[in-house]
Amino acid sequence: MKFQPTEYKLMDVGTGRVFEDSGWNLADPQAPAPSLVRAVYANEKFTPRDNLKGLYRYADWLPIKRTLKKSHAPVTYKSKGLADLLEMDNLFITLSGYVPKKGARMETCSFKETEAFSVCARLPKNDKHILVVQSAGNTARAFARVCSDNDIPIVICIPNDNISDLWFTRRIKPCVKVIATPHGTDYYDAIALGEKLCKDSRYLAEGGAKNVARRDGMGTTILSAVETIGRIPDAYFQAVGDRKSVV
Repeated sequence: MKFQPTEYKLMDVGTGRVFEDSGWNLADPQAPAPSLVRAVYANEKFTPRDNLKGLYRYADWLPIKRTLKKSHAPVTYKSKGLADLLEMDNLFITLSGYVPKKGARMETCSFKETEAFSVCARLPKNDKHILVVQSAGNTARAFARVCSDNDIPIVICIPNDNISDLWFTRRIKPCVKVIATPHGTDYYDAIALGEKLCKDSRYLAEGGAKNVARRDGMGTTILSAVETIGRIPDAYFQAVGDRKSVV
């Protein structure tokens, strides 16, 4: 079955103006002041797609033009052990990582895969640009894996001190290039390097939080929860760990 691009428009959060996405809008071109944009989907009803694999079962609420190989959706299950410890009767846990016994199989072990599979699927298949992403670790690993598996050209800018975070379970294809800033630099230097690259029209800035696909991809965590629970949860708690944490 041929995938039909998701129908949506963009809305400037600051002004409320709704406009057509020219393909890669990171902001409203008519905005009087800086503002994020969000997607307004044609399908207002939450309808997971059983005919699509992995993350793309939520395609109706992702701003995408195609689907990509090897995606995995977050997995939600009802807690027993932690719920008993906390004396809670109705606690659900959503996993965005690699825990096969629970059905979670994001092989980079990071929720950043939800962002990468959404952002990269926003690009049309015949796009000639080279995507540029800046990262200090997990984002780089997720985008490298997704782009390698789907033959999407990308340059990833990282601080040299974070190079050890780019581990992979199998070889990355040549379409993925990694550029590291010198020792002693940080994430902001990687951002500056990526911005310099994007002054060349051959390169396309991914956009980070400005990219609506990044945020809606990450939002599939709550979509997974709602699908399993049957409604929006009363309370939501986000687990946060430092770089030394094992997830």
